[in-house]
Amino acid sequence: MSTVPVALDLRICPACGDRASCPQADGDILRCAECGHRWPFRRLPLFALTGPSAGGKSTVGPKLAQRLAGEAVVLEQDVLWTGALRDDVPGNPAFRGAWLRMAAMLHQNGRPVVLCGTVAPQELEPLPERVFFSEVHYLALVADNDTLRRRLRARPAWREWDEPRIEEMLEFNLWIRGQVESIDTTDARVDDVVTAVEKWVRARIGPDLGSGLGPVRHDSSVRRRLP
Repeated sequence: MSTVPVALDLRICPACGDRASCPQADGDILRCAECGHRWPFRRLPLFALTGPSAGGKSTVGPKLAQRLAGEAVVLEQDVLWTGALRDDVPGNPAFRGAWLRMAAMLHQNGRPVVLCGTVAPQELEPLPERVFFSEVHYLALVADNDTLRRRLRARPAWREWDEPRIEEMLEFNLWIRGQVESIDTTDARVDDVVTAVEKWVRARIGPDLGSGLGPVRHDSSVRRRLP
């Protein structure tokens, strides 16, 4: 008896090989628009650890990876900010879509992804690849503008943080606070922030990673200023 293999790239139909530009999913079942073949996949939640540059993502990420080892995969999104993915289209859909496909492939191993990088819900939610995830949870690491300005000015020259770019990031810092849950890192200890993010992820992973998780109620208590 022969069986139909499952492709790691969820856009590709394992039966006919068609590559979908707009994947179709009914819960945790994908359907090929070309041949009608249906196949199951792991539909897990994606965690977006966002916020302005210098908010603390790159500091928290490595420690969070240690805390969540064996339970989730923590990744830095800027590693793919290169080549053709470095597009000038608003929202950077080629870049964001590539990351969603990558995260979805990693999810087929049974562990959810925590993606660290500056992103807003409006840049992920409309993408065709959004269908691969049960939920996308957003948490922003923010700080007061004076602190962010100081941190960005202290960065090495190769990062090219001139004053206009800094001011643009400060505007994003103020804006993202009103969009998603946030943790203020202005005066917070690193370990306290890592612990808060770890708890936030664990509360939303759910007990069964392989079943395709449904919506999880957000806990607004995460929005606080750490001591």
